[in-house]
Amino acid sequence: MSRQGPSAATIGGVTDASIDWHSIETVLCDLDGVIWLAHHPIAGSVEAVAALRASGRRTLFVTNNSVALRAEHEAALAAVGIPAVGDVVSSSMAAAHLIEAGERVLVTGGPGVVEAVEQRGAIVVLNDGRATEAAFDAVVVGLDRSFDYARLTAATTAVLAGARLVATNTDSTFPTPHGLVPGGGSIVAAVATASGVTPVVGGKPHRPMADLIAEILTSSAGAFEPDRTLMVGDRPETDGLFAARLGCRFALVRSGVPTSASEASEAGVPVDLDVADLAAVARVLRTGG
Repeated sequence: MSRQGPSAATIGGVTDASIDWHSIETVLCDLDGVIWLAHHPIAGSVEAVAALRASGRRTLFVTNNSVALRAEHEAALAAVGIPAVGDVVSSSMAAAHLIEAGERVLVTGGPGVVEAVEQRGAIVVLNDGRATEAAFDAVVVGLDRSFDYARLTAATTAVLAGARLVATNTDSTFPTPHGLVPGGGSIVAAVATASGVTPVVGGKPHRPMADLIAEILTSSAGAFEPDRTLMVGDRPETDGLFAARLGCRFALVRSGVPTSASEASEAGVPVDLDVADLAAVARVLRTGG
């Protein structure tokens, strides 16, 4: 597929006629900053998802939020009017694909990380900051709202003893109705800095999440088709690079972390559609431009 740069679309949804938006069959939506802010729906997002699905397009929610259980993600979406059973893919799930059955894993993160790692058949020890002499095969780090110096010490000690360092994501912040707050990447950075070890990352924009999405979108009817897929997100350095890794189109929205197409271009991220929000994306896909 021939990728278009930022000139392919401008704020407001005016697009280059060379892009066939009617050909998009699957829409991948980030959650924070696209669907909602701290579970408060962004204006028009619920209706946009309904319109996308009514047009026959499959809509998946691809999030770097690693804290919640999968059922909690689905319940939160249902609470705002979006059915999502089986349609949520989180960075916890992607990071867990870096773990093997039977491995002993120290988890610094929320219930979503524990759930995903346990589903891989690994033995989970939740990092509570207490010292342990037992060895670990891996340390998985995500957003942990109880993170403190003792937990940092326990995670660092395990990594220095030879455990692999796995991160759910490296998002330094995430948007809320009251502004940006520290994200899981801030905690990952603390463990990486203290241990001197670079983590392997599961979530967007990294390969494990891309492989997981391709696996999910591959069916008995055929392989995953990136040229018929659109990623919608508010972070070029995360969602945009993830789209590039998948080889699909990228729609940049301004409803979460404020970023311009020019900033994305400077960072080397192709932007195919630059609009205000998911509602505008749905209009472009409906009208073709």
